[in-house]
Order: sequence, then structure tokens, then C-alpha cells
Amino acid sequence: MRIRCSARLLVINASGKILLFRFAHKNDALAGHSYWATPGGGVDKGETFEQAAIRELREETGIQREDVGQCVAQRMFEMTLPSGEIVLAKEHFYIVRLDKDDVNTSGWSDNEKSVIECHHWWGIDELNETQERVYPENIVMMCS
Repeated sequence: MRIRCSARLLVINASGKILLFRFAHKNDALAGHSYWATPGGGVDKGETFEQAAIRELREETGIQREDVGQCVAQRMFEMTLPSGEIVLAKEHFYIVRLDKDDVNTSGWSDNEKSVIECHHWWGIDELNETQERVYPENIVMMCS
């Protein structure tokens, strides 16, 4: 089984709310599945997790940073990609704190535009009470 490395961002605004994207799959192997997840994506060949985090932050939110600090959490699990391929996902998480809530999605790929419906800044109480599927499941603990 192929290992798919990815960098994920725990983007937190001045009010302590966490940025999540709503993914809704319609025309791929995950059709019918929807969930909320952090910004982030795959580590390209020759890239470190930190470099991927900086790039993904810029591409998915328009936020420019030269550093994302230390990895605050890691997880490994089997997952099905939209292509149908089953991989062993290896994710590293980084916290990025912001002064403002501006999100610029102009850097999204066609795939991101087709599968990401919207974004929302989630409060801790909101995350603890929601019935919606949120990844990672322990996001509140990761952000504390």
C-alpha cells in the first residue's frame, strides 16, 4: 500500500475559531460523502512536510507565511482517495494563528473548486456539539 504524506493546517483566528473547509464529493469514488476538514494537502516530491504546509496554506487560503513552526500532531490511517485508490495517509499538523479572517480561494485547483463547497470558522463549543463529520476527529485537542 502506498504511503501518502500530507501537511494539514490548523488555522486559528484572533477569536480562537478554527478554519475548516466543507468537502462534498459528487463525481468521484467518494460520491455522496461530505465532511469538514482542515486546509492542507499532499507533500510533493522533494518537499518537506513544512514546505508543503507553507505551500498549501498559500494555495488554499491565500495566506503567505515563511514558517509554520513545529509539527503539533501526527496521525496515520488508511483512507480512500477520490480516485478510489486506498492509501496509508501520514499527516503532519501545524498551527497557524491569524489576526484576521480573510480567506482567498483564487489559488484553488479545479479539483478543489469542484469538491470544496465553502469554508467556516468554527468555535470550540460548536465543534464539540456538531453532528457533522469533522476531520481530524480530535481537532479540539490538537488546537489546545
